[in-house]
Parts: sequence; C-alpha cells; structure tokens
Amino acid sequence: MKIRPSIDSYFISISRVVATRTTCLRNEVGAVIVRDKQILATGYNGAPSGTEHCLDIGCIRIKENIPSGKNHEKCRAVHAKQNAIIQAALHGVSVAGATLYCTHQPCILCAKILINSGIKRVVFGQTYPDTDALDILKEAGVEVEKFTGDTL
Repeated sequence: MKIRPSIDSYFISISRVVATRTTCLRNEVGAVIVRDKQILATGYNGAPSGTEHCLDIGCIRIKENIPSGKNHEKCRAVHAKQNAIIQAALHGVSVAGATLYCTHQPCILCAKILINSGIKRVVFGQTYPDTDALDILKEAGVEVEKFTGDTL
C-alpha cells in the first residue's frame, strides 16, 4: 500500500530539492512559499543576480571564521527566504497569508521580512542559532513549527 506524505512533508521535501541550487559553500538552504496547497515562489541562498558566486570566489565567512548566526552582513548570499519573497514580488504574486517551508529556521533578518510580507506560518527543518528570530515571529503572531516528521 502506498503511503502518501503529509502536506508539510511534501513541501519540506520540495524545499530540500530547491536547496540543491545554492551557490553557498556553508549551507544548502531552500524555501518554498505556499498558499492553498499551491507553490507561489521558491528561493535558495546565493549571491545576488549578476555577481560572482561563492562557489567561484570563495566564502568570506569561512575565510574569517565567522560563526553561524553572527554577522549576517558579512555574507555575500541573499538568504533563501529573502529570495523566495523577492521572486514573488518580481512576478507580482502576493504572499500574504501564505506558509513558508524552509530547510532551516529563519534568521532575525529573514524573520522581519517574513512578518512584513504577510507570511502567517513558517515550517522549518533545521534549527539556526538565532532565538531572537523565533521570538519576533511569535510576537507578530506568525505560527512557527519545527518539522519533525519523516520526508520521503
């Protein structure tokens, strides 16, 4: 008998596939924005369009031994969650009321953007060392859930 994945498992799995497009040397991060069980936009972490990728020129965060969750401004990449929202905006798609599925918990910068974009729910796979992000999401009434189910 076929076992059908839950909706959360399905979209978390898709976020992991999206993450394979990353150009980041430290983390493969993917995000999928969904409303009414339909994908609105996807994003992965990587250098801004038209600029050199860390895959090609190296990672300043690795070179300077910057720990995860610190000094976000030193990262060349646009975060996956930011890229998903940017893609929606470029194509005129509102993300208000949507759910964001992502491979990693949002950082504080992404959390603030998610709040102001109208995202109402965040489901993430891996934790990230930034509890301030979770606090502000909860304060803003965004439902936050760590995905613990199996993915296929």
